[in-house]
Amino acid sequence: MNKLDLQYKSLLQDILNNGVEKQDRTGTGTLSVFSRQIRHNMSDGFPALTTKKLAFKTMVTELLWFLKGDTNIKYLVDNGCNIWNGDAYKKYVTKVNMQPGIPMGDILSQKEFINKIKTDNEFAEKWGELGPIYGKQWRKWANGGEVFDSVHYYDQIKNLINELKTNPDSRRLMVNAWNVGELDQMTLPPCHYGFQVYTRELNLDERIDIHNEGSINKSSDYFHEHLDVMGVPRRAVSLSWNQRSVDTFLGLPFNIASYGMLLELIAKEVNMVPDELIGNLGDTHLYLNHIEQAKEQLSREPKPHLPKLKLGNIDILEGEFDYKILHYHCHPTIKAPLSN
Repeated sequence: MNKLDLQYKSLLQDILNNGVEKQDRTGTGTLSVFSRQIRHNMSDGFPALTTKKLAFKTMVTELLWFLKGDTNIKYLVDNGCNIWNGDAYKKYVTKVNMQPGIPMGDILSQKEFINKIKTDNEFAEKWGELGPIYGKQWRKWANGGEVFDSVHYYDQIKNLINELKTNPDSRRLMVNAWNVGELDQMTLPPCHYGFQVYTRELNLDERIDIHNEGSINKSSDYFHEHLDVMGVPRRAVSLSWNQRSVDTFLGLPFNIASYGMLLELIAKEVNMVPDELIGNLGDTHLYLNHIEQAKEQLSREPKPHLPKLKLGNIDILEGEFDYKILHYHCHPTIKAPLSN
């Protein structure tokens, strides 16, 4: 059953009914509420909204980029993901304008800028870099110590996987992107700034159901030891992410799906079952130029079922995985401008 779209529509209506008008760094203006939550049981399906089409390839490309520890938009634009283009271009224009003696005519248009990112590696290395944002913090958090002139780095994703395998009841299964010592070097400080995972033991009936779901030899006559031999997971894993700023119309559907995908990847990597996905949302807003689009989405009836995700080979530490989305039935895309 699809409860996710109903939660999301309720959140849109909440903002329209109760939001206060606020100014923001983009100059667009928002309707905003504070401290909301989205909860989704992964057994209900993959969390892709059905009241408008989700761009899966774009979402997955960005997640791969994070997991690879990359912070340069070249990988994104080479793979057809353009959601960070505006931030990179804004940084380029600001920095060029700060250089004395540069005529305005020498500043590239955004289209020219992105094309040069694609075709000129030296230009991309200089101007495509966004600073120590998500991927850097997830995979190479600098701990401040130095040995032999090399900075110590802390790989939070690698450590998380190791802890899940060796100490799954730990209350320290966390990844943080809000590195206060490097915020001033980031093109945009992280909106979703950290996540925590939590595991629990599955009972025998749950494990039997998991085995029977994917087996032609269905039976209820098993013990834990039988299921261990067959590789049936012993635990379920949940993920809760925290977000300081939420572009509810354009950004939140991506965030929900991205962390849903990350939870699925983590679960497969450590042989657990994905359980609950929770989003803790701070400044939760609709941009003023998204109001009519939100009302259109509210008028749409959710599809009865969410899609299913099928994962193939994965290597989460290399930022590589194969996937298929099955039975994704949805309404068409609703276009809206992105505020940078």
